[in-house]
Amino acid sequence: MAIKEELIKIAGAENVFDDTNRLRPYSKDYSLSPPSMPSYVVLPQNAEEIQKIIKLANENKLPVTPCSSGVHFYGNTIPVQAGIVLDLKRMNKILAIDERNRMVRIEPGVTWGELQSELQKHDLMAITPLLPHPLKSALASHLEREPGLIPKFEYTDTLATMEVVLPDGELFRTGSACVPGFPDKSLAEGVNPSGPGDLMWNRLFQGAQGTLGVATWVQCKIEYRPKVNKTFCIPFNSLADVIEFTYKLQRRMVGEECLILNSFNLAAMLAKKWPSDFDTLKRTFAPWTLILVLGGGKRFPEGRIEYEEEALKGAAAELSITDLPTSVPGLPGLERQLPDMLRTAWPKEKTYWKFAYKGSSQDLFFHTKLNEAPAFYNTVSEIAAKYGYPSRDLGFYIQPMVYGGACHFESNFYYDPANAEEVNTITRLFGEAAKAVLDKGGFFSRPYGPIANMVYRRTANYTATLKKLKKVLDPNNVMAPGRLCF
Repeated sequence: MAIKEELIKIAGAENVFDDTNRLRPYSKDYSLSPPSMPSYVVLPQNAEEIQKIIKLANENKLPVTPCSSGVHFYGNTIPVQAGIVLDLKRMNKILAIDERNRMVRIEPGVTWGELQSELQKHDLMAITPLLPHPLKSALASHLEREPGLIPKFEYTDTLATMEVVLPDGELFRTGSACVPGFPDKSLAEGVNPSGPGDLMWNRLFQGAQGTLGVATWVQCKIEYRPKVNKTFCIPFNSLADVIEFTYKLQRRMVGEECLILNSFNLAAMLAKKWPSDFDTLKRTFAPWTLILVLGGGKRFPEGRIEYEEEALKGAAAELSITDLPTSVPGLPGLERQLPDMLRTAWPKEKTYWKFAYKGSSQDLFFHTKLNEAPAFYNTVSEIAAKYGYPSRDLGFYIQPMVYGGACHFESNFYYDPANAEEVNTITRLFGEAAKAVLDKGGFFSRPYGPIANMVYRRTANYTATLKKLKKVLDPNNVMAPGRLCF
């Protein structure tokens, strides 16, 4: 029987297609990765259907590439070697909200817009990355370790347990969710990430870009929405100065959301009318702004705010900082809007903030120490200038992690995807900047596209170990071949 007929038997005729017009959207995304067409697209409804599809793929040595939701940015859902694309958007249930343990269990098709809206009804929130696209899969963000805006140790890794269909079609659960009968006939609540045994198996699948299996649900941490907030938008002319102040704040464990933006990115997020508002705000804002939100929870919120504000003022006094504004020039009242804005997906009715300027953005991000951020900023800026990319068009976002022990450093290269010359320039600029960052010690915890080749060429022993693991789990190499070092 033909492959398509077998797939139809599994998922139904309305959920299997192979015509070019319907395949084409899956061949590309918002990255600079070259397009590649799948042979089939299948929309499974549950783990059982995924198991059958993967077993069929093994029988026929057919590649399988999982994807979810409606928007992708890094090329990791493009089927490099054709085959089957598993579109998981039909699996879009919020399976459980566990307020006592502050956990939520979600399927891959649940978007950030849907998740935050539902949690808000319960006075809860997920730990979000920076203004996620409303159609982006929340499961994918957790699986790919996208940094949250709250740099506390307890939110460093928000994924607790998960269910995965392995490359041979077998079902596997991690942590305390592996107990037989979970969740219906077991007292286990799936909130402990250790196990089976004493390992944290989540680590195996996080960042694997679909090469080691298909996640059918994850259980991740959530938090109560603060009852009281006080926001500060503190301007700086020097990146070194804002870094020094951030260290002092994080050592005092002050605040909830804490992030650093340059004037371009801050203006892109806050502009209401394009291009007039954006141009005005970009000229008005300081080169760098530290955004800090103090949040008071369910118990004694006012006292918490008072205590943290006193600590904030103490840190400022040590550096002779006398002005701690709660808003930014030209946007009075922003302090009342910003906490909810940072805890919610980008509005569906508005053009996504990374697309508003030119249509797309190529993002270069990695981990480093906070005090090394200025050196990386200079490196990226110098390479951009070499390619004639205007410094005024560069976006920068620095996210402290683990109380400032490290940071997520992100450079955004905005460009017009319809302009072939711009695409070519950004492609070359991005490649050279990535290599320079790697040479300077930047750590790519999520190496996508060409960066993966750079990383794995330099880590021979690690790469060899990964390939052995891949051979054990996926002897037929059906899961997302051509990605990472596989």
